[in-house]
Amino acid sequence: MDNTNKRTKAGRRGVVASLDELVDLREDASRLGNPPVQRARHALSGPYLSAFRGGGIEFDEVRAYQPGDDVRCIDWRVTARTGRAHSRVFREERERPVWLGVDLSPGMHFGTRRAFKSVVAARIAALLAWSARDRGDRVGAVIRSAARIGEHPPSCTDSLLFALLSGLAQGTDAHEGEVSETLDESCERLAARARSGCQVYLLSDFSELEARGRECLADLARRTDLTCLAIHDPLEAAAPPQGRYRVSNGRDICSVSTGGRAFAESWAQDFVERRQALTEFCQSHRISLVSMATEDEELDALLGPCLGSGRSVMRRAA
Repeated sequence: MDNTNKRTKAGRRGVVASLDELVDLREDASRLGNPPVQRARHALSGPYLSAFRGGGIEFDEVRAYQPGDDVRCIDWRVTARTGRAHSRVFREERERPVWLGVDLSPGMHFGTRRAFKSVVAARIAALLAWSARDRGDRVGAVIRSAARIGEHPPSCTDSLLFALLSGLAQGTDAHEGEVSETLDESCERLAARARSGCQVYLLSDFSELEARGRECLADLARRTDLTCLAIHDPLEAAAPPQGRYRVSNGRDICSVSTGGRAFAESWAQDFVERRQALTEFCQSHRISLVSMATEDEELDALLGPCLGSGRSVMRRAA
């Protein structure tokens, strides 16, 4: 690779998440959790115990024989000892797909520290996808961006996982244009595809979340294990010092003036109120909420404590 290409890639790092970068995160993802010791016995089985009892392979309990029990499950030792027929009950192993809802809309293409919010979201999604894949789980995604609304059905194959990562990379590169659906509509799309018992992660700054979207998240939380990862830039939480600043969207340049103490306090208070509203909503619906800034390391944010739950994202998912 010549020096020009190296400088170009270095200049785009943090602005665009390349496919190579997202693929390389597989090594880091290994720190999020270990794959199950027992491998799946069937293509659609998995390492998670379902709430349904039946002819599975994980022993659950011994109880008194009930009409309809399979005679092959009678525990003859307990029956002989107690004088009453007893059955061994097993709990089925069920697959637990992982769904990712990733907001890469133009509003996420902003950042003043280390990386754009869109790039941070793509990196986190890649880490979660690799970790789930290495555990043997299928991974699917709904990716909202100016490029297109990408749907990736749950799969554990390498080809479809690379297609998902490619969709994330393309979404971070689509800086201009309008998204064909709102964040609320993307939440509805995700809710329609995530079945009960799934692990669902939603990555966004949630600035566009409205009433319809909150209803969808409440529904998802009732039937899935939902975690919201709220990404913000430090500039959104605290205004810069008073002065005149030049800003650019990559094409146009303009000047912006910031006010004094009252302006800074109002700026910070607005952010606190919006984040507090999101926190209270998540707590009221038992949704895990992880808040992180663009200056934070993605892996540290996933391993750190969930806001309001005191557990890490991956520990809660395991």
